[in-house]
Amino acid sequence: MPYTPPNQLPRCAVVDLGSNSVRLVVFEGRGRNPTPIFNEKAVLRLGRGLNATGRLNEEGLEQALTVMNRYGAIARAMGADPFEVLCTAAVRDATNGPDFVATLRRQLPGVPIMTLPGEQEADFAAAGLLCGIPSADGVLADIGGGSMELVRLNGGRRGIGRTLKLGVIRLSERAGGDPIKARALAEADLAQVSWLGEGSGRDLYLVGGAWRALARIHIAQTAYPLNMVHHYTIEREEARDLTGVIAAASRRALERMPGVPRRRVDDLPFAAVVLRRVLQATDARRVIFSANGLREGWYMQHISAETREQDPLIAAGHELAERFGRDPVLPQSLLAWTDALFPGETGEALRLRQAACWMSDIGSHDHPEYRAEQAFMRVLRQPGIGLDHHARAFLALTLALRYEAEADAPFLTTARMLLSFEATRRATILGMALRLAYTLSAGTTALLASTRLTAGQTLTLKLAPGSGVFAGESVTRRLERLGQAMGLEAVTAEA
Repeated sequence: MPYTPPNQLPRCAVVDLGSNSVRLVVFEGRGRNPTPIFNEKAVLRLGRGLNATGRLNEEGLEQALTVMNRYGAIARAMGADPFEVLCTAAVRDATNGPDFVATLRRQLPGVPIMTLPGEQEADFAAAGLLCGIPSADGVLADIGGGSMELVRLNGGRRGIGRTLKLGVIRLSERAGGDPIKARALAEADLAQVSWLGEGSGRDLYLVGGAWRALARIHIAQTAYPLNMVHHYTIEREEARDLTGVIAAASRRALERMPGVPRRRVDDLPFAAVVLRRVLQATDARRVIFSANGLREGWYMQHISAETREQDPLIAAGHELAERFGRDPVLPQSLLAWTDALFPGETGEALRLRQAACWMSDIGSHDHPEYRAEQAFMRVLRQPGIGLDHHARAFLALTLALRYEAEADAPFLTTARMLLSFEATRRATILGMALRLAYTLSAGTTALLASTRLTAGQTLTLKLAPGSGVFAGESVTRRLERLGQAMGLEAVTAEA
């Protein structure tokens, strides 16, 4: 019998059957931010030898059937519906690809198995990227084992796309294993894409396992404080330097580099060659790595249009509030209550404050001695794809201070390293204000409505007489700390 989740959240599952690996992901729920609850990969390298033989790797085919049988059993046991299989470049281009798909259909009766045309593969990749970075502007490059999909992105809208035979396995075989020959091939292929120059001064978004391996190497080399590839961003020259080092390194040197995934050693020089050529062709200002791609793009086709239109950052806040909060109305009241502290606030700063208000009660069910650290880690390390690294650090610091973390607590170091002085100051003010709000209101909208903050020449807390809210020692102490953070004298008055 298929498993029925006790919370009744629907599940769906997709298999990405690529040239290098095959991966099953099971998602739970139909929210704006995909929530993977199971993820398994097998490296089969079905695309090995395709350039020479025109056929899928025979050694990988038998293993692929075994793996796919397992994935079908997992999807059924976890109650995933829909469950679909997406085949990409290797199956698409191989002469024995249709026979393989026919065998799969017999083995997995009733399971939709689609061989994606290059254009549709690019569509899914773009939808997956925009799922987490909805305002992406520049060029998307999704590299696999058999192909690379390029998509022009215009302020969050998908533009023209192109598929090239620059997947790391195929490029290696086309070049006879020679990175120098691979460079010439990559340059020639990219020269056929006339619109790449439109990426000049914009961002280059990288999707695919080979790119993620490069990001992990850079994270390890630079001792970056957050070991998270999704939204990891480096400047153009940093990316050029990285590709130069990787492309020129011997296999032995690559194996000794920190952060190098063992199974990616053979692919890395070719991934570096392609990235360097793409940087040259696009003249992009920055490189932004994404853990999202085809699978998340597939997921986005299975949620409502209304849900797709949600802001992923705010949606992440709503989801955490629903799971851990006590009063679903309070976050909106907190946003209005803190307005006076941030006059003229717009754009990203306002979005972050709104998200912080939604997340502000996520430690309510944790042990009081560990609430600050638990809330900090929950936000900093959550899988929510709508949070870039700056947002994670800002919200984590805000929530830790809301729960009265000591300003010099060692666990706050990661956030402080990722934030500017001004961002740290804003997070501090907001965290202290939220702490004061919860002290006054006991986490209820009714009591918070009896209070008001104003900020001018002084920071004034106004309290309604007889409302059950008064300026006791804890309220006074927290108000004074907030005033110090703002550089204002703190006073109380009757509303």
